[in-house]
Amino acid sequence: MSDYPREECGVVGISTNVDASRLAFFALYAIQHRGQESAGLASYNDKIQIKTGMGLISQALQESDIENLQGSFSIGHTRYSTTGSTKIENAQPISCMVENTEIALSHNGNVINAKQIKDELKEWGCEFKTSSDSEVILQLLANAPGKEWKEKINYMMSRLQGAYSLTVLTDSGVIGIRDPLGVRPLCLGKIDNGYILASESCAIDHIGGEYIREIEAGEAVFITENEYKTIYKKETKKIAACVFENIYFARPDSILNDQLVYLTRKKMGAQLAIEHPVDADLVIGVPDSATAAAVGYSEESGITFTEGLMKNRYVGRTFILPDQRMRDIGVRIKLNPLKEIIYGKSIIVVDDSIVRGTTTPFVVDLLRKAGAKKIHLRICSPPIKWPCHFGVDFATKNELLAANKSIEDIQNFVKADSLGYLSIEGLMESVPKPKNKYCDACFTGKYPIPVQLEMNKFALEN
Repeated sequence: MSDYPREECGVVGISTNVDASRLAFFALYAIQHRGQESAGLASYNDKIQIKTGMGLISQALQESDIENLQGSFSIGHTRYSTTGSTKIENAQPISCMVENTEIALSHNGNVINAKQIKDELKEWGCEFKTSSDSEVILQLLANAPGKEWKEKINYMMSRLQGAYSLTVLTDSGVIGIRDPLGVRPLCLGKIDNGYILASESCAIDHIGGEYIREIEAGEAVFITENEYKTIYKKETKKIAACVFENIYFARPDSILNDQLVYLTRKKMGAQLAIEHPVDADLVIGVPDSATAAAVGYSEESGITFTEGLMKNRYVGRTFILPDQRMRDIGVRIKLNPLKEIIYGKSIIVVDDSIVRGTTTPFVVDLLRKAGAKKIHLRICSPPIKWPCHFGVDFATKNELLAANKSIEDIQNFVKADSLGYLSIEGLMESVPKPKNKYCDACFTGKYPIPVQLEMNKFALEN
């Protein structure tokens, strides 16, 4: 029923002198949007203990679990599968032995040469319990040559290709690692009596911490309750941060590239108004990710912004499958139009993206039936024409609407009165980093490293 890109994963890591797993639990809540298939925590207290479960954080972890996860160091994970199927064996964190010591790992991203490395690790004698690329990373790190972490991380980075932001639980603290391209976000914060690593800065805010900075591409940071220090930094020739984090994935109250995501999205909306102006009565956003862009469009165009669609924020992941009648109702389960506001009006509808085109026609139809006179659809991303291989579960190229239809065809397909996408140039004008510091392959097909055009999500299944 959803046309939106599937979130990837979220990771946290905490070192403190109090109950670390409880803080990690609440930090995970802030990044629940990054994955809803499974969740888990690991803590160290003389040994590593792990608890994982399927579904949302509130379904996967209970008060009794937190009480059993004692210790000063903890990592957490919330998952949407980009490699490997949805099953409890693939829930994270996961652990293995490094010589005589156990470590645990949480991963956000996607490693594109995982199959090749897994085959090599099997020849080394490694055994695998999951079908995810995360276990490949874990086993490679654990078995890499070298006695110090910096040596092992250097070897790991020299072998892995793709995206990985990691939190690694050890017996003396937590390591945060970001791949040399810097594809997925990872940041550092200060909390009372310790430090936190997290996919997004909103997780730091959520537990009363203070944001310090992003982990740099190719950097590994070690945190204890008393300090943080860089233990490894790989020289990087190319940075390729995922530009879609700014458009959709990150929460608007997170900081990416030293700028509040809300402000970045407002700039996108303003640029969209410059590129695709139209006379209308109202501007509305499809909640929640497009709200900031709709405000930006309104301010630039001078056309009044209002809420025209209400989102049921209590519709989350469920294990109850909809029957055909509920499928026919479609987006009404999540969205309800404010008829008295939009009736008889010409409206500009701002949304963040169109992927498969399965939801947008229903949104347009919903607004038509509520009495909208004209509907001008404005998308604050360029047309998505290529799949992602670095930690986002986009559709295949054959399923991507813009890869197979012209903009005019898409307008007719969704039955809008007009349709305008933000240009790639306009997008790059809106984001904080220079354009050569982003991966925009889903729009251009220009991947930062060579990839197979169609990769198999289940390539590591036994």
